[in-house]
Amino acid sequence: MTPPVPAARLSPTAALILLALSVVLGMSPWFSAAAALPQLREGWGLNAVQGSWLTLAVQLGFVLGAVLSAALNLADRAQPRVLIAVGALLAAGANAALLLHPGLWGALLARAGVGAALALVYPPALRAMSTYFSRGRGLALGVMVGALTLGSASPHLVNGLGGADWRVVVGVTSALAALGGLLALPVPPGPLATKAPPFRPAQAWRVLTARGPALATLGYLGHMWELYAMWTWFALFFGGVLTGAGQPDALRGAALATFGVVGVGALGCVVGGVLGDRWGRTRLTELSMWLSGGAALLLAGLLLGGDPSPGVVLALSLFWGFWIIADSAQFSTVISEIAPGPYVGTAMTAQLALGFTLTAVTIALVPLLLPRLGWGGLFALLALGPLLGAVAMRTLRGTPDAVRIAGGRG
Repeated sequence: MTPPVPAARLSPTAALILLALSVVLGMSPWFSAAAALPQLREGWGLNAVQGSWLTLAVQLGFVLGAVLSAALNLADRAQPRVLIAVGALLAAGANAALLLHPGLWGALLARAGVGAALALVYPPALRAMSTYFSRGRGLALGVMVGALTLGSASPHLVNGLGGADWRVVVGVTSALAALGGLLALPVPPGPLATKAPPFRPAQAWRVLTARGPALATLGYLGHMWELYAMWTWFALFFGGVLTGAGQPDALRGAALATFGVVGVGALGCVVGGVLGDRWGRTRLTELSMWLSGGAALLLAGLLLGGDPSPGVVLALSLFWGFWIIADSAQFSTVISEIAPGPYVGTAMTAQLALGFTLTAVTIALVPLLLPRLGWGGLFALLALGPLLGAVAMRTLRGTPDAVRIAGGRG
């Protein structure tokens, strides 16, 4: 009898390239409404709070999708490439629904659908990549989160180069998402993949409440406290800086600056992955949060002290954008190293669900507190998250779980 032919496998490098491209394209609808928010507010007659809900709906949809995925153990029990493809195609459809002018409530439902669908893209992509790498896993996941960062930044580039027409932003990002889903299909499970575990809805809670994962998740929450609030509102903030300085075409300039500030984080993710593998995850995440929190405080000081030049603000914001995301992948990597193997995907998904729940709070707080605190006060408030997160990661370094992280370096 002829022995069965083993399933073809991709090399780790080929899988990383395909999945990174898939995530770059698949996640691009996330910020399609945020990138075109000024045009949507003007064209649809939305106030600041209503406009913020177009982004909040994505966050809340992602949380709902991630919670359901974690409860069903989807990232561990289903083929990641199938989840990614289905999620990206659903996100493309929900994003394109904005072109039908569905009204505010219809738009909010469509944006929530985008978030829920992308919960099938991001966590499974991280889980899939962890099955290809043992050594160098921090760098591999750093590349994946860097891909997410580029995907999040891309609508701002489309907006800056495409005449600020929100229809162009939505149409292009929907097409990119569909293509991204198809690119994931050739990527099979990696050599470190495990058999599908039993269905255990409460497993995510059990994993994340153990001391090591709980501290890593607290660090992640500190990181997420500032990240999406900064990404969501930077275009509005910098547009005001340019307008105050008398710069022409402030809307276009703010879109391109936002692409730079968010996009530079892709390089930060790669650098963070290299340093996480070499120095240790807890050291890298702590350093990254000290630097990003410090940048937020410096910006707050500049703004409270007067009207700084746009060049100075942009330079400091680029530094902030680099370090604000450099640690992100390392929190998922830590979970992949200390969570029980069969339920790594479930634990990653649950951690992401908690983090994105917190981002919805901070995104909603910005328009509510801006009239009272100003941008300087808001940036000081955002700095509290990474400073507390850095303390959590330093505490994790002193636990027995630290021996299992990054070859014992923590």
